Amino acid sequence: MRLIIGLGNPGPRYETTRHNAGFLVLDELARRYGIGWSGQKFKGVFGSGTILGNRCLLLKPLTFMNLSGRSVQQAKSFYKLSCESLIVLHDDVDVPEGVVKAKVGGGDGGHNGIKSIKQETGCQNFHRLKLGVGRPEGRGDVSDWVLGALAEDTLAKLTTDMCDALVVRLKNIL
Repeated sequence: MRLIIGLGNPGPRYETTRHNAGFLVLDELARRYGIGWSGQKFKGVFGSGTILGNRCLLLKPLTFMNLSGRSVQQAKSFYKLSCESLIVLHDDVDVPEGVVKAKVGGGDGGHNGIKSIKQETGCQNFHRLKLGVGRPEGRGDVSDWVLGALAEDTLAKLTTDMCDALVVRLKNIL
């Protein structure tokens, strides 16, 4: 069994931002595989179902990005999961927009959600699927970039394209 975690921030203010790429792509993955959200559990929105023939748990922490590890640790403990069974979907400004890169372990790359997961779970070697949101052109502020709302058509295409790439990566993990 795998726990697939999409990182983001709760609430309408963040709903359509690049920083919520983890939430957005996990929602699309759930839709494609007919997995419903069963409600709130583990300080997050929770669901379970089958993806690519494998039983998976889905989690969107509602603790805000910087405290995501609290939610992840609760689910990990409850299901007695290993660190290697965690798959974290998160935005990454160092990956070109729309590209998905897979990684196991490594540093947090300045991503506070990843830092929180490492601190709370004690895990280092979990799967990370970096969802490329790119960087602002020139010397634009990265915070404004990731927290800025995307146009609806851009958002839909980006989410669909990244989910396509995500499924390809999941075939090698699940």
